Amino acid sequence: MSGKRPPVEDFATDFDHTDDRWVADPYSIWDDLRGRCPVAHTDRYGGAWLPVRHDDVVAVAYDTEHFTSRSVVVSELRPGPDDLPAPIGLAPPITSDPPFHALARRMLLPAFSPKAVAGYEAYTRQLCRELLDAAGGAAVVDGSVDFARHIPLRVIVRMLGFPEADADVFRSFVRGTLEDVDESADQREARAEEATMERYMDERIAEHLASPSDDLTGFLLDAELDGHKLHPDHVRGTMVLLLIAGIDTTWSAVGASLWHLATHPGDRRRLAAAVAARAVAGAGEARLLDTAVEELLRAYAPVTMARLVAKDVELGGRQLREGDWLLLPFPAANRDPAAFPDAGKVVLDRAVNRHAAFGLGIHRCLGSNLARMELRIALEEWLTRYPDFELADPAGVVWSAGQIRGPRVLPLRVA
Repeated sequence: MSGKRPPVEDFATDFDHTDDRWVADPYSIWDDLRGRCPVAHTDRYGGAWLPVRHDDVVAVAYDTEHFTSRSVVVSELRPGPDDLPAPIGLAPPITSDPPFHALARRMLLPAFSPKAVAGYEAYTRQLCRELLDAAGGAAVVDGSVDFARHIPLRVIVRMLGFPEADADVFRSFVRGTLEDVDESADQREARAEEATMERYMDERIAEHLASPSDDLTGFLLDAELDGHKLHPDHVRGTMVLLLIAGIDTTWSAVGASLWHLATHPGDRRRLAAAVAARAVAGAGEARLLDTAVEELLRAYAPVTMARLVAKDVELGGRQLREGDWLLLPFPAANRDPAAFPDAGKVVLDRAVNRHAAFGLGIHRCLGSNLARMELRIALEEWLTRYPDFELADPAGVVWSAGQIRGPRVLPLRVA
């Protein structure tokens, strides 16, 4: 069992997003719940709710009156009303509520504009090629360990101006925050008390203050809100957000996309041919990669967010109370047949695709341009190098537990 809890018997009344069955296949669980209990409940984690219909997920995402974003990761360490700094939150703007949220988000927009992201395309492409070169002539390449996990990590480290040698430190931060959520409250508190991430960020901030540089950390240190420099907690919190949100999510999206192509040879052959055709003017499916990226994001959306109930509210016929946890599964919304035809099927050329992979409402992912670019280039370079591949060991694939879903071990036999 992946977690530290008894296995779930009925996900409608006792769900757990770290349960082995959820980790292996959450989609069948969501399908079942939509038909009989569209807003599930559990007493685990001190009590939490789970809507699985697209309309209910949308309703929560846009309702900032009844749901607060002060804490976005469900764990045993549930914050009280006075436990998190307001209005900033621990990782602004994702943990900020209106009206402060709008100011914090607007300040970051230039750093993640299409033009700014385009400046990292050449580096990302070269990085992908170096990773593929490092695999050499191996018959089996781990698409997650050897390839996918390095791409967003190295890109965000470059953006922030951090030492690339600290990669293992960053991975530890991410795992502790997003994947080890089934630890006890005492274990979570002990981890928080170590404050290793806070110390690390303070060290990088001190270095940038001593020697200013033109990177994202320097951007944050120079930024102003209402004519004032950002509070140190704001700078540190946003750096934490960018580090965590910028690594695990795209790592998962790239890995899940490779898993899909490895297990669906028709899609793999078609997309590999489209990638090869992109250099040929007028090729019929030259643009298939663009729609395929969106469809793979929809079908394998990696991110489930969380909210705390700010005021008592009814949702899907259930009464939610102030202080309750609520998991906000954007991947489940993307698989709802009421919102998407053939919702459980990957349609690489899906024409209408208003998916929620990057969230909905005011907290829609600020880094969506960056994630799309990384996924597109990763697939393009992988399929150029390895147009023919399959799972080397289906039983050896390991998926992450918690609110970010993606393969953490993905052995692929390459031709």
